Amino acid sequence: MKMKGLRWWIIGLIFLATVINYIDRTAISVMWPGISEELGFTKYHYAIMLNVFMVAYALGQSLSGRMFDKIGTRMGYVVSIMVWGASTALHSVARGLISFSIFRAMLGLSEAGNWPGAVKSNAEWFPIKERAIAQGIFNAGASMGSVIAPPLIAMLYVGYGWRVTFFIVGSLVLIWVIPWLIINKATPNKHPWLSDEERDHILEGRQERDIKEEGKVLSLSEILSHRESWAVLVSRFFLEPIWWLFVGWMPIYLADKYGFDVKEIGFFAWVPYVGAGLGSLAGGWFSGRLITKTGSVDKARKTTISIGAVLMFLGLVATILMANTPEKFVGIVALVLFGFQFSISNVQTLPSDLFSGKSVGTLAGFGGTVGVLSVILMNFLIPVITQESYTPAFVAIALFVPLGVIAIYVLCKKIEPIKIKNH
Repeated sequence: MKMKGLRWWIIGLIFLATVINYIDRTAISVMWPGISEELGFTKYHYAIMLNVFMVAYALGQSLSGRMFDKIGTRMGYVVSIMVWGASTALHSVARGLISFSIFRAMLGLSEAGNWPGAVKSNAEWFPIKERAIAQGIFNAGASMGSVIAPPLIAMLYVGYGWRVTFFIVGSLVLIWVIPWLIINKATPNKHPWLSDEERDHILEGRQERDIKEEGKVLSLSEILSHRESWAVLVSRFFLEPIWWLFVGWMPIYLADKYGFDVKEIGFFAWVPYVGAGLGSLAGGWFSGRLITKTGSVDKARKTTISIGAVLMFLGLVATILMANTPEKFVGIVALVLFGFQFSISNVQTLPSDLFSGKSVGTLAGFGGTVGVLSVILMNFLIPVITQESYTPAFVAIALFVPLGVIAIYVLCKKIEPIKIKNH
């Protein structure tokens, strides 16, 4: 049996995994007004739990990146998603700060695998010119999950309470695992359902060194010995807090600023992620088109990243100067997140542009860890700098935007395969 367009089925399943990922992680922020009222939590308790998640998430990025390089994307995803589903469901039995923190740590550690896993899978299943759109589809899953989560979780919360809601959304992983194991039987060069035409398209469109070096595993120190690797790390350090500020704190902002309850948060909080989802697809499509038109991966990636950065910066300035109603706020944030996803799909593709084989997951994972470390620092600062207004937070991340882009231009003079010495 042959399955037409098998690579798109693979990225489609990863898209669905990402939707589930974001529903699971978003549940606590949407239901926070109800949880905090019942258990007597404050914004500082929320910051602690958020950072427990982020510390584990940072560690999980590097560990899972290496895990995916060792056991492959097929089983790597099974391990990650089953653990994060169980972790989410266990929130239903939490009783206080310690138990919540333990389950948040388990969730962060396991959910992190989705990102290096997707980058590695896209490097295996897609030719270079299609990798950014594949990454865009994957990232659109984060946006779609964020669109679905607020109204879905608010509806479940109203009907069943927060404990049952955690159990229900944690169980969603069970509907994903079976089709993943059936469809993703092997890598493209061995998959029995892959047509010869599609196999040739995938393999011929990959760089020759991708195929020759599939078995090579570079150590992290060897990867970091190349300056280009630091372009990935530094850019993600500055850009990641932009996304996470809104993912982690927007529901809390709406509650603090406008007195929203769980139902009102569910009504408003999904809107910006429509912009994010469109940005994911547009950034991947635009980059792929530029590669086809110019033949230059370097020009395509940098141009796309720069355009997204301009949109991010202008939107963040507008949140300070113009967002005086909840409707204006979520509309402007939609522009910010459109720009973020327009750029980040291409930033996250850089490890597969620079390296090959079993080094891609390692760099992608470590890049995620570095990005999350920046988010952790920001989360510690948010309760301190937002006592009077959230403006200082918006100013800080607006300044991060040009720093993230400059890092790519300075540290990666040309985005192209790095020549690895035999070792």
